[in-house]
Amino acid sequence: MSGRSKGFWAKIGVGVAGAALVVAGATAATTAADVNDAKNAPPASVTVQTRNGPNGAYLTDGQGRSLYLFVADTGNTSTCNGACAAQWPPLVTQGAVVAGNGVDAGKLATSNRQDNTKQATYNNHPLYYFVADTSPGQTNGQGVNAFGALWWLVNPNGDAITSGGQSPAGGVTY
Repeated sequence: MSGRSKGFWAKIGVGVAGAALVVAGATAATTAADVNDAKNAPPASVTVQTRNGPNGAYLTDGQGRSLYLFVADTGNTSTCNGACAAQWPPLVTQGAVVAGNGVDAGKLATSNRQDNTKQATYNNHPLYYFVADTSPGQTNGQGVNAFGALWWLVNPNGDAITSGGQSPAGGVTY
């Protein structure tokens, strides 16, 4: 081979090796993203149950974390997305919503969210957590005015518990 040919083949070799590194890097990135997606995937099923508090029984998840409804939602359709959903995460599932203690199974269902996840609903109200509730039994979201409307705990009948929270005029606003 002439010196010119060797230079050509050396450049081709470097180009192929570089392309292989790019492909390998993309594969590693895809794998890491897939792992993160799997960690953040909704559970196969969720349980909704009741807990007693100062204003009576209210809905929680299976671990006792408080569940809220958003007054701005229309029917079983969530209007809380983006920044709202970051503060008020929806109760999502890949499958069933299971009735726990004190819950009417006939009032449980799911609805499709804007991001194509399934959100648990009760009596046609999409259910949410509040990020400031950091342990079971906390109800820091009760009566909060955020994202254009009020947030309330849900009673076993599927209605908003409108007592015991911030007052609408002086409520916390986000």
